[in-house]
Amino acid sequence: MTTVGIVTGAGRGMGLACAKRLADQVDALLLVDLDEATAAAAATDLAAAGHRAAVEALVLDITDADGLARLAARVGELGTLRAVAHAAGISPTMADWRRIFTVDLVGTALLTEALRPLFTAGTALVCFASMAGTFTGAGPYPVDPVLDDPLAPDFLDRVQEALGQGVEDTGVAYSFAKRGVQRFAQREAVRVGPLGARVVSLSPGIIDTPQGRQEAAEHEAMATMVKASALGREGRDDEIAAVVAFLLSDEASFVTGVDILVDGGAVAALRGPASQK
Repeated sequence: MTTVGIVTGAGRGMGLACAKRLADQVDALLLVDLDEATAAAAATDLAAAGHRAAVEALVLDITDADGLARLAARVGELGTLRAVAHAAGISPTMADWRRIFTVDLVGTALLTEALRPLFTAGTALVCFASMAGTFTGAGPYPVDPVLDDPLAPDFLDRVQEALGQGVEDTGVAYSFAKRGVQRFAQREAVRVGPLGARVVSLSPGIIDTPQGRQEAAEHEAMATMVKASALGREGRDDEIAAVVAFLLSDEASFVTGVDILVDGGAVAALRGPASQK
């Protein structure tokens, strides 16, 4: 049996770090990215490094259903889907609120819908969410039922109606889009559990990546959050990748339907009991 892995957003940052880890866990690895140059460079570098997996790059937009169908078809040609690290996404400084919801939440649902027919016993999917989704609090919120139906034709209109004018703040949009990803992983885990497949979300904190540095340059509060966190530093992309590698491995065979927060203790320091002293 040829095992197949997928990493989205694989051209740089946390996606690339995950690809480096996953290249030794599967027989064939597909690197998915919207940027052709970075995807090709990542594939070339991984192939030259002598990893276990045969590596190839696929250029596609994760919100493109036709492109995702091609991805699923390629997996079927190669073998059995074993592991998916869905790291592709955009952050508040990169787009308006509609695009943030479309890429971060709708794209997650579209990718999973395309790949679900390939899920089998042992398949594992890690969907990247964010610490920002946790900072929304436990809820419930009126928008939650809307977030739970991201493939509805009127999804964005319903989000706007539920969140009001505040949704135009891209930070707010990002937080609720990632909350939606966390909720999506819980629902999907229950759906595919009878197949023997697993789904979790992973919520990074502030990580030293190109995208993270772009956000930090625009939001001074991020430096304050880092300083106030339990460890008092930013995370590294390889630290995130190490957790993803575990979650995608057989060693995590009983871990599903949860969000894994990897934030250096930022939420604990800013929202936990210690923050109330």
